[in-house]
Amino acid sequence: MTNQTIAIITAALVSSISLSASAIVIRHDVAPEKYAATLHDFPPLAQFYIDGAHGTLIAPNWVVTAAHTTFCTDPNTTILVGGVKVKVKRRFVHSNYTPGVSHDFALLELARPITHILPAEVYTASDELGQATTFIGIGGTGNGLEGQTIDNAKNNGFLRKANNTVAKAEGPLLQFIFEQGQQALPLEGISGGGDSGGPAFIMKNGRYYLLGVSSRGDFGSPLGKYGNREYYSRISFFNNWIQTIMHGTEEQRAEISRPKLKHLLPGLTEKNLPNVCAEIGISAQ
Repeated sequence: MTNQTIAIITAALVSSISLSASAIVIRHDVAPEKYAATLHDFPPLAQFYIDGAHGTLIAPNWVVTAAHTTFCTDPNTTILVGGVKVKVKRRFVHSNYTPGVSHDFALLELARPITHILPAEVYTASDELGQATTFIGIGGTGNGLEGQTIDNAKNNGFLRKANNTVAKAEGPLLQFIFEQGQQALPLEGISGGGDSGGPAFIMKNGRYYLLGVSSRGDFGSPLGKYGNREYYSRISFFNNWIQTIMHGTEEQRAEISRPKLKHLLPGLTEKNLPNVCAEIGISAQ
């Protein structure tokens, strides 16, 4: 990766740190190896770029993610789903997406169905409050005392998982808080920077249920430190949108979505975007 590309990506991620999440930051008093994960912990996990950005397979041909992760997921680009390479057919970004606020939501239609794993179930109930969920991702890491100290590029694709409890469930967002001490779960964790779109999920009757999609952290809060709040796009709120995109007519889809982001992340331009995407994209070979 060239120094210029690294600088562009770093600027984009740093300036949009409130928009980027899902890199797992862990407790300071628990051995890091206890947070280690593999794809067996969440088989429907998707990965868009060599250093991260995730989504979740919710139907054989469909991956759900955060809108702001989709800047390099043009049709015919390659992503990983369940560890297998597959091309993107179409991209649908929520038409009401407001960066740093809400509706950070998108669907990618795949060029072929993924059949070697079961998709996650879309959680449709509105009883998320108080539920203990699991996060998973390959982004940067650190601990609650020091915050994020290793970024997603230096993490070298190491997959981690952590748990956190839904602290608030209102409208389009779920809120999580990085607790410590007696309030913390045994494998308490929070998302850091550089790897959004990842899942907040639960297991129920042997199936994975997707409750949220990692969107952003707290404005002005130290990244990854105890007390940090994080926001996930709430799957139950967006269920009707999901169903319309997956099963509606082209006219219905066009009314509620865009084919790409209206505005690129800071640091990215239409001119430098192709080079950036070539550097961070998953190879088709």
